[in-house]
Amino acid sequence: MNENTNYFGIDISKDVFDVMGSDGLFHQFSNELTGFKRFIKLMGSNPHCVMESTGVYHLRLAYYLIEHNIKVSVENPLSVKRFIQMKLSKIKTDKSDSKMIYEYAIMNRPSLWTGQTKSQIECSHLLSLSNLYTKEIIVLKNKLHSEEAQGSPVPRVIRSINRSLKFYKKEIETLEITVLKLVKQEYQDLHSRIKSIPGLGAKASALLIVLTDGFERFNTASELCSFAGLTPIIRESGSSIRSRPRISKMGNRRLRKVLFICSFSASKHNKACRELYSRIVAKGKSKKLALIAVCNKLLKQAFAIAKSHLWYDENYESVLVR
Repeated sequence: MNENTNYFGIDISKDVFDVMGSDGLFHQFSNELTGFKRFIKLMGSNPHCVMESTGVYHLRLAYYLIEHNIKVSVENPLSVKRFIQMKLSKIKTDKSDSKMIYEYAIMNRPSLWTGQTKSQIECSHLLSLSNLYTKEIIVLKNKLHSEEAQGSPVPRVIRSINRSLKFYKKEIETLEITVLKLVKQEYQDLHSRIKSIPGLGAKASALLIVLTDGFERFNTASELCSFAGLTPIIRESGSSIRSRPRISKMGNRRLRKVLFICSFSASKHNKACRELYSRIVAKGKSKKLALIAVCNKLLKQAFAIAKSHLWYDENYESVLVR
C-alpha cells in the first residue's frame, strides 16, 4: 500500500454519510448524487475511502467512487465494531464513528473492494427476493397449521392460504431457474466443475458461486467456512466453564441450510465425505455433528476446485483439500 494514501473514514446512513480524513476535519454529505460530487471535490491525491457494509445504503456511494477510479474498501461491520471496542471508546456520535473508521483504515490497511458485475447484482437481488418468499411460506404454513388446529376452520381461509403457498413456491422455482441461467452465462466452466462434486447439485453450486462472487471474495477455505457460519466455537475458561463445541451460526443462513441438505447425499456418494461421516459416527458422535463436518468438507472441496481450476477427482482428494 502506498505510504501517501489519503484515507477517508465514512459512516453511512440512509440519508447522509459522515466523513473524516487525515486533516481531522468532519464533513457530512447527503447520501445522493449531489453529496457524492461535493465529497469528491474535497479529496486530495491518492484517496482511499473506507466504509462499513451497511445493508444497501453504502452501495450507491461505493459504486460511484469506483466509477470515478477512486479506491474503495467495504469492511465487515463486526470487524470495525471490535476495533472500536479494542480502543475502549465510550463516545458514540456520527463524528466519532467516521473517525474510528478512519483510524481502523490506518491501522488495518484494508483490501480493495471491486463491487459486482451487473449479472452478480441481478443474481443477488433474485436470491434476496427468493429469501423473502421463503419467509412468507413459513408464515403461511404456521397460519395454516393454526387454522387446521381449530375445531372449526374456515374453508375460505384454508383455500386462500393454499393458493398463496402455491404462488410463492412457483415464484421461488422461477427465480431459482433464472439465477441458474445467469450463473451459467457468466461462470459456465466454474459451475460445471463445482457441480462435479458429488452432493452438490446445479442449484447449490449456483448459490455458492453467487454468494462468493465466483469464490473471489475469499482467500482461504477457512474464511469461506466462517462465512457460512460452520466454524466451531469453543468456550473454555478455567475449570468452571467448559461448554460443548458448537458452530457459530453467524454466517449466511441460506448457504448453511442448503449445504446441510446437500450433506445427506454427500455422506453417501462423495468418497471423502462418506469416510469422514463414518469416522465421526464410529467415535460415538452424533449424526448431526457428522453432517456438519460434511458441510465443511463440501465447502473446502468447492473452494479447492474453484482455485485450482481442476475437476473433482476422488483420487486426488489429498492434493485438493488439506
